[in-house]
Amino acid sequence: MRQSFLFEQLKNSDPNLRDQAMWEIVETRDETTIPRLMGILAEEDTVYRRAAVKTLGAIGTDTVAFLVDPLLNSENSTIRSSCAKALAQIAYNYGDIPFPSEGIEGLKKGLNDSHPVVYIASAMALGVIGVPALDSLLEVLDETDNVGLAVAILNAVSSISDHRSRKVLTKLANDESADIYVRQTADGALSRLDMLKFKSRPD
Repeated sequence: MRQSFLFEQLKNSDPNLRDQAMWEIVETRDETTIPRLMGILAEEDTVYRRAAVKTLGAIGTDTVAFLVDPLLNSENSTIRSSCAKALAQIAYNYGDIPFPSEGIEGLKKGLNDSHPVVYIASAMALGVIGVPALDSLLEVLDETDNVGLAVAILNAVSSISDHRSRKVLTKLANDESADIYVRQTADGALSRLDMLKFKSRPD
C-alpha cells in the first residue's frame, strides 16, 4: 500500500515531494521495485518517466543489468534514451565506486543507435562516467562519419580531464579536413577542458 502511494508521488508536480518519495522507494525497495520502475520508462508522462529515471539512478549499480538490455534491444527510443540517462544518474550519484564494465560496454553500443536522442544520451552518460569510459568514446569517435554523433562525443570528452582528451580535441580543432562543425565543437570543448582543469586546481 505504501509502495503504491510512493510511486504515485513520483508523478507529483512538487519536485520536493517527488524526491522524498524517490528516497523512500530506494530505502524500502524489494525485488519488485526495479522492474516496476523499468515499466515506467515507457510512460508518456514526462514528469513520471524522469522521476523513474532518477530513482533508478539513486538505487545505484544494482540497476545496471536491468538497464543495459532495453538500452540495446527496446524498439522504443524513449525507453532506450531513458536507460542511458539512468546509467548517467548512477555514475553521477556513485562516482566514488567503479562503474560496471557491462554498463560502459552497453553505452558504447548505444553510441551507434540510429536515434539521435539515444546516442546523445549515451555519450553524455559516458562523459559522466569519466576516465574509465574515455577509450570507448574515443574509439567510436575515430570510426564514425556521423557529425551529430561526433559532436555529442566531443562534448562528452570535454568533461573528462585527461591528456588523451586534450590530444584528440587539439588534433580535431586544427584538422582542416574535418567537418567545420566538428572543428568548432572541438575548439569549444578545449576551452571547457581548460576551465575544468582550472577548477580542479587547489586554491
